[in-house]
Amino acid sequence: MLKKKRLTTTNRDSMVDITREVETVVKDSNIKEGQVVIYCPHTTAGITINENADPDVKEDMLMSFQEVYPWEHQQYKHAEGNSAAHLKASTVGSSQTVIVSEGKLILGQWQGIYFCEFDGSRARTYYIKVS
Repeated sequence: MLKKKRLTTTNRDSMVDITREVETVVKDSNIKEGQVVIYCPHTTAGITINENADPDVKEDMLMSFQEVYPWEHQQYKHAEGNSAAHLKASTVGSSQTVIVSEGKLILGQWQGIYFCEFDGSRARTYYIKVS
């Protein structure tokens, strides 16, 4: 089962919790044992798994990405001016795989699945593949 999902981001850097959307697709698939892949087809956005209990973790991550990959850097060469977004997206990665057991995602107690935007307010697409 493959589902195409859409979301709109409002900030240049943001992490949108998509855990519930993934859980819904898994439930609707009726799979009991397997896996789910969450994939982002954009070069300036990605998918990660991290803590979703304390929103400060998300803010700390975004702050640290900005420190490591500042938006402005005198040696960036990419003509579009969004090299930092490409670097952040490559660091996070374009996909995550989660085990499904007894019809449920196997995530740690504090884990959530995030769509990570690094290039501004955008209409974005991501895919959820259950198998």
